[in-house]
Amino acid sequence: MEINSGISYNQSSYLNGNKALERISSGSKLNSASDDASSLAISAQLQKQSSGYAQSISNVNSGVALTQIADQAINEQSNILDTIKEKLLQASTDTTSDDGRANILKDIQALSEQLNNIASSTNYNGNYLLQENATSQETSANLSFQAGNSSSDTIETQGIQANTLGLGLENLLNQDAATFDSSTAREYLETVDSAISTLSSFRSELGSSQNQLESSGRSLISAYTQTQEAQSVLSSANIAEEIANFNKNNVLTQAGIYALAQSNNIKQDAVIRLLS
Repeated sequence: MEINSGISYNQSSYLNGNKALERISSGSKLNSASDDASSLAISAQLQKQSSGYAQSISNVNSGVALTQIADQAINEQSNILDTIKEKLLQASTDTTSDDGRANILKDIQALSEQLNNIASSTNYNGNYLLQENATSQETSANLSFQAGNSSSDTIETQGIQANTLGLGLENLLNQDAATFDSSTAREYLETVDSAISTLSSFRSELGSSQNQLESSGRSLISAYTQTQEAQSVLSSANIAEEIANFNKNNVLTQAGIYALAQSNNIKQDAVIRLLS
């Protein structure tokens, strides 16, 4: 004779208790598609968006760092041009001797080389910012920063040529001291003023790009935070509630086991009496 153990009697409480324990362990109420297929799909989409926002925030931060490096380098070049202009003013007066003027020209040309060194060495992660590369004085490449989840969410920067070639200072760099008189020095003043204006224009464009990047960064952080909160509301388990559920179902399971044991004992006694 087969005695019905009644295992299915408390199976529901046991499974519910396991579900609660799983949610407590993972912190999520969506651990499998069977929990809530619709919510799980929405949560996965929110996670995808959130990951995209996080990467875009990283991109924007890198872009800001890049523009800051370029701006600082151009600021140093601007200081160099200010010094060159002062020396040209000194060379432009006839109270300066020929030897003095020749020494001034040496200083100016050394400063011009320093300006070129800044242009040839300024880069961010291999992207040269003030000229094409370390050896080419042509214009640097235009740069594009991905600042969102859409392919159109980009911020562009224009190429820069912040060296003596791009600033029109090649003649000054190669000026022969023998023909460098006060008149020649005065002619270069306008050239240097133009170069200073060009650098100022570069800095203005970089500042505009940096402002756009920072604005996009703030928007991305807001979108990221909101997406994370939405996903949390959708998927995060209420730990206190799940602990209560686990305890309740654990008690029910234990009570069911005890009841089954008692029931089986009664049935066994009845069978024994019948057999005897």
